Amino acid sequence: MAPPAARLARLSRTVSFSACHRLHSKSLSDEENLKLFGKCNNPNGHGHNYKVIVTVRGEIDPVSGMVINLTDLKEYMQEAIMEPLDHKNLDKDVPYFAEVVSTTENVAVFIWENLKKLLPMGTLYKVKVYETDQNIVVYKGEETISEK
Repeated sequence: MAPPAARLARLSRTVSFSACHRLHSKSLSDEENLKLFGKCNNPNGHGHNYKVIVTVRGEIDPVSGMVINLTDLKEYMQEAIMEPLDHKNLDKDVPYFAEVVSTTENVAVFIWENLKKLLPMGTLYKVKVYETDQNIVVYKGEETISEK
């Protein structure tokens, strides 16, 4: 009997965190920021209850039956997402956002970069961030859109 073929699977885990921010670009005037970001440019900021779904991929280990140990993934997500972001003012408490506008797109990139440092190489597949039920960003590590 032939050995079973390696099986590739994707595994996702969800966490939620609360944070506040202000959409404001240092590259724009106050008037331009207000026009671009509207009420989200409120000088006092505003908050969200973010939901993040992290998806990893890999071969199902024939011994453990897992792509990754869920306990390890939970700990990585705690370190990469919850500790730096939960109950924080993104613009004031997270150094990354001192120079980067704290849009949901950039929150997704921040989470990706943090997780990439912790997870086994090549296993991180997707970061999906829900700012609201209507506003969702998916990031898969792409750096640019290649032109053909």
